[in-house]
Amino acid sequence: MNLSEINISELLPHRPPFLMVDKVISIDDERVCTQFFINETSIFNDNGYFAEAGLIEYAAQTCSCIVGKSFYDNKSTVKLIGFISAIKKVTIQHLPKVNTTISSNANLISRFDADDYSLCNIECTIIQDHKELVSCNLNLIIREIN
Repeated sequence: MNLSEINISELLPHRPPFLMVDKVISIDDERVCTQFFINETSIFNDNGYFAEAGLIEYAAQTCSCIVGKSFYDNKSTVKLIGFISAIKKVTIQHLPKVNTTISSNANLISRFDADDYSLCNIECTIIQDHKELVSCNLNLIIREIN
């Protein structure tokens, strides 16, 4: 997969201003690394910082890339929608400032694929300048839209 040619809008169902993955740095069937630039118009900004809810949503979108990749690889025209079904653990150590870039690394722990949905458990960390901002473990449901 040529990362420079990935169209994020085909990998994730989100659209601006709710899309929080600017760039996929690396991706395979079990891991993904992404980046996001927090601009002044980001919807989760709060007094010059990117809020906790935004960090969790960014982690979820990063995690969703792993599942979205399987549809992207198969050139599927199926539309997907995803939900956080459970936040099993989240530790937020620092909030990043607006007008900075954050990176995330996600690892697939488990995945169950049914006919029209996938259930996943994924661990994710968000970092900035080699400092861990967030670590979390999320359960996601990704399903096809008819």
